[in-house]
Amino acid sequence: MDKGIKIATIGGGSSYTPELIEGFIKRYAELPISELWLVDIEQGREKLEIVGELAKRMVKKAELPMKIYMTLDREAALKDADFVTTQFRVGLLEARAKDERIPLTYDTIGQETNGPGGLFKGLRTIPVILEIVKDMERLCPEAWLINFTNPAGMVTEAVLRHSNMRRVVGLCNGPIGIERGIAETLKVPKEELYVEFTGLNHMVFAKKIYHKGIDVTQKVLTLMTQDAGDAVGLKNIADLEWEPDFFRTLGMIPIGYLRYYYQTATMLSEQKQSAEKEGTRAEVVQKIEHELFELYKDEHLAIKPPQLSERGGAYYSEAACNLINSIYNDKRDIQTVNTRNNGAISDIDCDSAVEVNCLITKQGPIPLTTGELPIPIKGLVQQIKSFERIAAQAAVTGDYNTALLAMTINPLVPSDRTAKQLLDEMLLAHKEYLPYFFKGE
Repeated sequence: MDKGIKIATIGGGSSYTPELIEGFIKRYAELPISELWLVDIEQGREKLEIVGELAKRMVKKAELPMKIYMTLDREAALKDADFVTTQFRVGLLEARAKDERIPLTYDTIGQETNGPGGLFKGLRTIPVILEIVKDMERLCPEAWLINFTNPAGMVTEAVLRHSNMRRVVGLCNGPIGIERGIAETLKVPKEELYVEFTGLNHMVFAKKIYHKGIDVTQKVLTLMTQDAGDAVGLKNIADLEWEPDFFRTLGMIPIGYLRYYYQTATMLSEQKQSAEKEGTRAEVVQKIEHELFELYKDEHLAIKPPQLSERGGAYYSEAACNLINSIYNDKRDIQTVNTRNNGAISDIDCDSAVEVNCLITKQGPIPLTTGELPIPIKGLVQQIKSFERIAAQAAVTGDYNTALLAMTINPLVPSDRTAKQLLDEMLLAHKEYLPYFFKGE
């Protein structure tokens, strides 16, 4: 890596890319990137060019010798890369809108990473990720794959079980948001905290909270319920209050996505109302993205615009850039990532992907032991892990019955009959992006 670092970003035309550029610029002294390749597909050419030009202006303003390349040629971007980041959406926001709207017609949660929507995002995404992995094995076998593409846990699971790639880490901004929410609640710097996380992507819990080595978990839970909120809401999830007695008795802080499981009826009602009034989250994001790209076109803009915070994905660059920086510089700090369990959670299979605290080294994440899942969350977490494994199997085989099994065992799907109806309708809706399921046609 003496030549400087080469990073390839798949999905480079994403509205999130300026976040990534800002993060790399801030860390350039430690992370001397010589080449950043932004890669996209023909459908994303225009956005790629707009974002790429903004990236060049940002780097120029920072007076850094970082070259920005924009390309539709994935192989050129991957050749001799040191890190590959993935942040793409198969089927674009139109596919996400279908993932959100179709389940609502069956009185089922419509969300891009949970329930039926999460299944179909995985079915569309996993074959593409595995193609990228095969290219990496040929073109940059020593590179690290840093995946931000949702559903991040299921995607990481698929790479670990259905490829030879071991240099893969899945990322989510959720744990960082929870940690910051805790710091705000306690009114202390987040650097003084240690938060022990356990679970899966979008199903993670802050199990224990320490301030300067003292367990303050119950104190935080009490303060959060006194404030009638959890202080850890995410942009794309309705910020509904938790029932205080349940929240305190659970004894852990659940990521906001757990509302889909603990407040299902309320969340479903909120989704239906929002879809009717302003559109689904995907449709709202489409409007936000249109405004963002109009801003990005401004030739005088050379910073990440503050409006990007409305897009969701806060702390994206912090998570991605910190991870890359720590691997490259062998920092051996602790970060919460999706990686092979290796016994960190004793009642999850060792080969499965989990979201836990890890020591980040040049050899990758070393998961820290967190022991058994607490009884109140054990069943739900294990059920979702079973769902992820079967969904990944369906994605790589294109087997209808395996997909039906995955759909049916997901706790957000109300019945086997509804599961079959949803599967049939969503398969047709996404047919263009599911070639494995339509091989004979």
